[in-house]
Amino acid sequence: MLNNKCENCPVHQTEHLVKLGIDMENFDFVIALAGNPNTGKSTVFNALTGLKQHTGNWPGKTVTRAEGGFIYGKNRFKLVDLPGTYSLLSTSTDEEIARDFLLFGKPDVTVIVVDSTRLERNLNLTLQILEITDRAVLCLNLTDEAERHGIKIDERALARRLGIPVVPTAARINRGIDRLIQTIDEVATGKYKCNPFRISATTPQLDKAIDKIVKKLKNVYPDLPNLHWVALRLLEGDQSILNAIRTGEIASLQENFAQAEETA
Repeated sequence: MLNNKCENCPVHQTEHLVKLGIDMENFDFVIALAGNPNTGKSTVFNALTGLKQHTGNWPGKTVTRAEGGFIYGKNRFKLVDLPGTYSLLSTSTDEEIARDFLLFGKPDVTVIVVDSTRLERNLNLTLQILEITDRAVLCLNLTDEAERHGIKIDERALARRLGIPVVPTAARINRGIDRLIQTIDEVATGKYKCNPFRISATTPQLDKAIDKIVKKLKNVYPDLPNLHWVALRLLEGDQSILNAIRTGEIASLQENFAQAEETA
C-alpha cells in the first residue's frame, strides 16, 4: 500500500499520483509502455499483465487505452500501454496521446520497447523519451528474430551509453520477461539509479531563452511538469503545444489523465 511514509517510492510519487486520481488502494506504481509501432509492444504488454488487463478510450478520444497490472514482491504495478509512436514531436492523435502522457502523466517508470532487428530506427524515440524522464528501461525485444538474422547487440555497452538498464526479451516466447519485471521494480523503487543520456548541444543564447520561457510558464502553470521540454518545443514552433498554451488546454491534460484513471 502506498502512503506518505513509503520508503521505497520516488519522492514525487504520492502527491503527484493522488492529483491524477489514481486508485492507490490497488496500485503502488504506474508504468508506461512506449515504443514505435511493430516492435512487439502489445506482446510485451500481454506477457507482463496476462489476463489482468482491460481496455477503454482515452478521454475525449476514440483511441483505445489498454491497461493492466502485475504484482512483484510486495509491489503492485499498473501498466499503461501507450499508442505506438515514432516521435514525441509528431502531431497525429495517437502520437499526441503518447507524448502527453509521458510529459504530463509522469509515470514512475517508462518501458521503451524497441525492435532488436531495427535498433537504429528506434533510438530516435528512445533519446526523446530520455529527455523528459529520469526513470526508464529499454526493452530490447524480438531478440529471437535478431539472432536468426545474425544480429548481435552488446546490451551492457548500450546500457552504459544510454544510462538506463537494457533488458533483452523475446516476448512471444516469454523470454526475458521475468528479468524485465525485476528491472522495472528496481527502477521504480530506486534500487537502480538511472543516469539517462541527454543531448547537450545548446548555446548560452538558447539556454537563456529557455529559462525566460520556463519562468513565464511557471507563473501561469505552476504545477505543470517538464516545463523545459515545453519551452523548447515552443521555440521550435511546435503548433500543437503552442495551441494548447493559447487555449489553456495544456492545464487540463493532467485532469484528463485523472478522468482516465477514475473510469478505468
